[in-house]
Amino acid sequence: MSVTVNGLDELKKLSGSDLGTSDWIEVTQDRIDTFADATGDHQWIHVDPERAAAGPFGAPIAHGYLTLSLFIPLFTELLDVQGVTTKVNYGLNKVRFPSPVKVGSRIRLAARLAEVEDVPGGVQIAVDGTIEIEGGAKPAAVLQSLSRFYA
Repeated sequence: MSVTVNGLDELKKLSGSDLGTSDWIEVTQDRIDTFADATGDHQWIHVDPERAAAGPFGAPIAHGYLTLSLFIPLFTELLDVQGVTTKVNYGLNKVRFPSPVKVGSRIRLAARLAEVEDVPGGVQIAVDGTIEIEGGAKPAAVLQSLSRFYA
């Protein structure tokens, strides 16, 4: 369920808030192959289902950076900031990939708005995110993302 705020002052009031969880999305072989084509990373563990079936995970796995890239579409399900002119990714403070995402798995984002701080012309938010694997004992990714919103 999405939280919508209008403007920077409303966003500041959410600092420290749990934003909930996104819907589940399936990580398909087609998505993995498309990411491999976009990045040039065609390692067999990702794109060769037959070889990957005999590999250490028993199936192809998503690239860690594919999993990370899904943070943005999952996050936009949780927080909609209106009344700003510009929204930009500013970076990451930390990222870990505790568990691989096997093809056919479903993932979702659980997020918390850890901090909102003023920057010239706007605010910077720090979001603590966990990308969960449905039925998995460990998450696919744990991260802190930074974004900036300008008035």
